[in-house]
Amino acid sequence: MGDVVNLKRFKKRNEREQAAKQADANRALFGRTKTERARDEDIAERNARLLDQHHIDGGEAS
Repeated sequence: MGDVVNLKRFKKRNEREQAAKQADANRALFGRTKTERARDEDIAERNARLLDQHHIDGGEAS
């Protein structure tokens, strides 16, 4: 037979691991310097301008 597992401990350990993964993701997303955020914003604006330049006006685009 298999080992006896305390489901309460297993659930708590799993929740802690998920919380740690979420914390890592949040650190990567929100724990950036002002210059990093500004650089990403500039890149997004540039990409939006380039996309708008390729937009065809009038009629259906299909």
